[in-house]
Amino acid sequence: MSTCATASLELSEPLSATAATATTWLLVEQTGPWGAKALTESHLGAPLGRALDAACEGTGVRVALIRRPGRHADSLPDARREVIVAHTVPGRSWVRRASVADPAELLALDFGGLGAGDHQGFGAEHVGGPLALVCTNGRRDRCCALLGRPLAADLAAAGHSEVWEVTHLGGHRFSPTMLVLPYGYAYGRLTPESAKEVLAATAAGHMVPEWSRGCSGWDRPGQAAEHAVRELTGETRVDVLTAAQRPDGEGRWLVTVRHADGRGWEAEVTQRASEPPRPESCGKAAARPARMDVSALRQL
Repeated sequence: MSTCATASLELSEPLSATAATATTWLLVEQTGPWGAKALTESHLGAPLGRALDAACEGTGVRVALIRRPGRHADSLPDARREVIVAHTVPGRSWVRRASVADPAELLALDFGGLGAGDHQGFGAEHVGGPLALVCTNGRRDRCCALLGRPLAADLAAAGHSEVWEVTHLGGHRFSPTMLVLPYGYAYGRLTPESAKEVLAATAAGHMVPEWSRGCSGWDRPGQAAEHAVRELTGETRVDVLTAAQRPDGEGRWLVTVRHADGRGWEAEVTQRASEPPRPESCGKAAARPARMDVSALRQL
């Protein structure tokens, strides 16, 4: 069976700089089935889903639904829902969590403040190991179900980390995909073995460049530049690199990457169309998705 993930792998499409961008993630527990547009096609309810989506617009906050791995055909909402809020800008990351009786309570949050990194005292600080969020929404793309659900089940059975299924991380063609908190690095084309390696590295304060799609706290040009510096230097520690980008013409950026030890680099990043065309999602027509290429990297 041909899938978008198969096509992407056969074309050796780079994983780098493909992570969904969000300075802050708002993750709301919702059991039961998810539709392709899960916020409005689940037991959460369409009006609340639309209201949460609208509240996030332009704030840097991205909202998604989560549930525990397993069967969910007709599960009804629990009396209380787990809510996880995570800020993923490197050097300023945090994770807070709480349970709510009614997710409509979340509309009272200051979404602009959350996106800027102010947790407003929401809930309590997360303590413990990394949080693994595996995209499993088969109604959005079959690769997420065929590849994501087995991975989530395997990780949950291993018991090394707290594991959740999540509705959408972008980049179905890189399935199975996983977002890891607290640092916000997204990963793709994982196996159970490589996913466990990623979680072990995260617990030790490192990331794994080989399967990294980038840190969601950076825009895609910053993700590309950071990855190039990590490849050049072999640096895998999280929270030691910062990226600041500025436009340099149509589809071009200059990105300054700074290391905590004082070193710096400037990357020239260019947006190009991927060739040849390939489906960005199963069932869709072939397209040329944008990719970020580092055309030059020099030390400052």
